[in-house]
Amino acid sequence: MRNQALRADFLMLITAMIWGSAFVAQRVGMDNIGPFLFTGLRFALGAIVLLPLVLRQGRGAARHEPFFQRGLLLGGFFMGLALTIGINLQQVGLLFTSVTNSGFITGLYVIVVPLLGLLIGQKTGFGTWVGAVLAVVGMAFLSIGEDFTVASGDWIQLAGAFVWGIHVLLVSFFVGRHDAIRLAFLQFVTCAVVSLILAAFFEEASLAQIRLAAPALIYGGMFAVGVGYTLQVVAQKHAIASHAAIILSLEAVFAAVAGAVFLDESLSLRGYFGCTLMFAGMLAAQLWPRRPKPQALSDVSPGVRT
Repeated sequence: MRNQALRADFLMLITAMIWGSAFVAQRVGMDNIGPFLFTGLRFALGAIVLLPLVLRQGRGAARHEPFFQRGLLLGGFFMGLALTIGINLQQVGLLFTSVTNSGFITGLYVIVVPLLGLLIGQKTGFGTWVGAVLAVVGMAFLSIGEDFTVASGDWIQLAGAFVWGIHVLLVSFFVGRHDAIRLAFLQFVTCAVVSLILAAFFEEASLAQIRLAAPALIYGGMFAVGVGYTLQVVAQKHAIASHAAIILSLEAVFAAVAGAVFLDESLSLRGYFGCTLMFAGMLAAQLWPRRPKPQALSDVSPGVRT
């Protein structure tokens, strides 16, 4: 059992590293193509990577629920719409802010989830409010400039964090009723199709530009979406919940490290202090001791976010 838990921790650490560094791929990919096209192509690649898993377990899962069952299709569609909005807000926001800011502000979804849960009758613990206060103060240190303005990209990323929170609630609702891998595949396909339609209307690109963006697309699609999701699913079968919360929250830290290494990004001491407060808030919201109770929406793994 201990070996299984250690293996799960290691796999989740790799997942956090892949997801965090994917922010760099998302930023670099837009040097050649627009945000909607980048999102559409990378989630199409992610769906292709996941397709063998869908086919492999297709016969067994079909005994319990046909693939074209209405509930499964609706679940994948609504999750996919939330994913489409969240990831495209994140993608567009990266045009106007740094990878570091994007990673930490996106991570605030772990606090948004229990707060949104209040709207549908879910109770939340004291740790959520502590985390929210720390996150708000931290974001002020990170995002508010000397002229007391906030970069437009940071506002877009904050809006995206709320959409990610809605996505988590949708995942928690549908994953208990339908197969997780098939839901993931359907949401990837939905995201790819909607994003490519948006790209056709609002963006222009050539095959030469797509070829230049290919390395970022391959990393962002095949690894961050396809491989990252698969590793998470495998790891969380044997993961300790508190370990998972800490390790997956490291995604924001890995985003900052990747931004510094590959894009030469840097923060002021004030910015690093803000990141520290935000990270502390994420952990407080996840790990603050609470009374034993049935699994709440705030305890559900968020699935794929980047």
